Amino acid sequence: MRAVIAGTGSAVGKTTISTGIMRALSDEYNVQPFKAGPDYIDPTYHGLATGNFSRNLDSFFMSDGQIREGFENGMKISGADIGLVEGVRGLYEGISALEDVGSTASIAKALNAPVILILNSRSLVKSAAAIVIGFKTLDPSIKVEGVILNYVKNRKHYLKAKEAVEQLANTPVIGGIPRNEAIRVEERHLGLVPAIERDNILQSIEKWGTVMAENVDLDALIAIMKKSDKLPKGREPLWLEGNKKRVKIGVAKDEVFTFYYKENFEALEANNAKIVPFSPLHDNELPDVDGIYIGGGYPEIFVEGLESNESMRNSIYKYHNEGNPIYAECGGLMYLSKSINSRDMCNVFNYPSRMTKNVQALSYVISEAKKDNVILKKGDIFRGHEFHYSKIDIGNSKPEFAFKIIRGKGIFGSNDGLMAKNTVASYVHTHVAACPQFALNFTRNAYSIDEK
Repeated sequence: MRAVIAGTGSAVGKTTISTGIMRALSDEYNVQPFKAGPDYIDPTYHGLATGNFSRNLDSFFMSDGQIREGFENGMKISGADIGLVEGVRGLYEGISALEDVGSTASIAKALNAPVILILNSRSLVKSAAAIVIGFKTLDPSIKVEGVILNYVKNRKHYLKAKEAVEQLANTPVIGGIPRNEAIRVEERHLGLVPAIERDNILQSIEKWGTVMAENVDLDALIAIMKKSDKLPKGREPLWLEGNKKRVKIGVAKDEVFTFYYKENFEALEANNAKIVPFSPLHDNELPDVDGIYIGGGYPEIFVEGLESNESMRNSIYKYHNEGNPIYAECGGLMYLSKSINSRDMCNVFNYPSRMTKNVQALSYVISEAKKDNVILKKGDIFRGHEFHYSKIDIGNSKPEFAFKIIRGKGIFGSNDGLMAKNTVASYVHTHVAACPQFALNFTRNAYSIDEK
């Protein structure tokens, strides 16, 4: 059973409703959550609601066959009964005005999944029906099988809007969520606050689950999912395999560095890597590993703690200086810089980073490797995404860059991936489906200095 929970636009309550439904259904079913689009934060809520790792499905990163492979892989690993996909932005929003790439609609098509449409029904009755009609007729191949009305004023408002949608748009309304500040999600500059940072988050998710159980007809939702046809045929692998040597990859994982795709770890493990977590915030030094992977996160929020852990910063600098492989993304790039907002960091790259008031980049990225590096060979093309408010100040210097940006912004002058010795640090976030050679190349480069 599967369904896509989509919105008519952003800020219609997709995350709280999706997470709440996942939590409510988890009392009876094993629910595997998914998130459409490049998002690290919403999946942290899904995971707490269901007990299963939430996985991303993205048609900019993935072919239709890879989307189906990613979906089936997630369902198989968790042994789930139900697969629920939370959409991104509005149902049809993608990277262009006319095409499906990057949209929730593209995921629904690849999975042949029914869509549950959420709309903000504040002050709407008959107009709610017009909105649903528009979404259904724009692309008849999208199967909008149910509607959830959010922000309903009271019971009378809900029943009137429900009647309008069901009679005029010929679509069942399976829920109406009252206006309730108790189910609002805290936000910051990159979106929602990660679940790991929120106090009493489990209690909040339990509340969301209760609200959905009381206001959504879950039996009707199950009935819709049971009617869905089989997944279309055609699968494609998400990553390349081939490394035969056993290696240990140290991964920065704590409340600072949380932005990782589960498939990236699985691809490393499929290439004979053992994942060894460590904390730049709390640990004194690096573990005994053959390579380091530092993902994104919010180092600017924890900058004082990162600065005060001088022994870890020195350990990372020494590890880099000895020529060991390090790959870092966005927040990891900032941590490897000279400083963040004048607070000392690892100084692997002698350029300061700083936060700005305005977003510096928000885009899907296409990039080409300018030279061989720890994850790519010269000429390799890969895709990713960038979203940050920070800047790296390189001044008049001419650093070595690993990547040429074909689509996107990068660090400076359509370049990204600061490169020194065997370290690459970039603003581009990578998913193995969009960079299938990532794990193979990184594990092949990750061996001890004595063997070089």
